[in-house]
Amino acid sequence: VKIALAEDLGRAGDITSIATIDPAASARATIHAREPGIIAGLPLVAEALDQAGGGVALTSFVGDGDPVSAGTAICDLNGSALTLLSAERVALNFLGHLSGIATLTGQFAAAIAHTRARVTCTRKTIPGLRALQKYAVRCGGGSNHRFGLDDGILIKDNHIAVCGGVAEAIARAKAHAGHMVKIEVEVDTLDQLREALAAGPDIIMLDNMALVMLREAVGIADGRVILEASGGITLDTAVSIAETGVDYLSSGAITHSVRNLDLGLDIEISG
Repeated sequence: VKIALAEDLGRAGDITSIATIDPAASARATIHAREPGIIAGLPLVAEALDQAGGGVALTSFVGDGDPVSAGTAICDLNGSALTLLSAERVALNFLGHLSGIATLTGQFAAAIAHTRARVTCTRKTIPGLRALQKYAVRCGGGSNHRFGLDDGILIKDNHIAVCGGVAEAIARAKAHAGHMVKIEVEVDTLDQLREALAAGPDIIMLDNMALVMLREAVGIADGRVILEASGGITLDTAVSIAETGVDYLSSGAITHSVRNLDLGLDIEISG
């Protein structure tokens, strides 16, 4: 929030509001949803108001993770008009973006609710916003994959290429990892899957496999390991992929390609 406000307020602050608004003026504003969705990011609205000057009381009518319909009042803001105007865009940017993530994640979760699978995010996030975006995924009913390169071992195709093979990469990972660290390996063929199963990782990522291959992979694994399907998964393909029997669907789209939830802040001068 500090970085976002510094970017928006620049060196001289909100010169439009400073020039036109009495510093003692107060106002009341309401943030409404203009379309259905799931809310995420209300704490950032409060933080933006505090850092922009304070003096604004926030009353929330819904909480993060709550579904809303078009026209729903999200929160009331009452206090310093100067603070409200100066923080408005930063507050709405965070709230709209994170609510967009929660909304899309919720659509994925609802679509595959009849299966065993869960939707999970990836590291394909906007630099500097990963923790917030992953929080929004949870608000939408999804789960989190790694937060960074340091909280789990994920052996990708390029690691395998350099290391010399699936089994060798898993063996090296097991020799290095502590007992609290999970090991996942990416495979893109059934032969690699069989090699990985013999080496005993915790999770196997089935990368860009067709539906028939995914179903065969689930049968080969036979419940011995967690299976994660990955690679260009969209709302249109999520159901059929989840119905193959995999445990997780990882989607970069729920963080890197979302559309902001349409929200509006309507202000009423009160004094």
